Amino acid sequence: MKTYTLCGSMRFAEEMKKIAYELETGKGYNVLQCVYCEEDVILSDAELSRLAAAHYKKIDLSDGIYVVNIGGYIGESVKKEIEYAKEHGKDIVYHYNG
Repeated sequence: MKTYTLCGSMRFAEEMKKIAYELETGKGYNVLQCVYCEEDVILSDAELSRLAAAHYKKIDLSDGIYVVNIGGYIGESVKKEIEYAKEHGKDIVYHYNG
């Protein structure tokens, strides 16, 4: 069973939950989700730093990342996560290839 960390904009939080469910039930993947602050909570720099470190640790533990790029959108944070995954030899799967 492969493990993937979901990477995507928080604007897609609801979609990412559904995608994680579909990947686990349909594909048999183990999915590490990273959906935070859906209520528009303002986080401190220290909190953002801790969340980023936790997210990259999830990537380290995974076989790869699953990029949720609805409408082709990939934000700056996700671009960095893609580069990190490439540098560490991780699989990169895109939700939408178009």
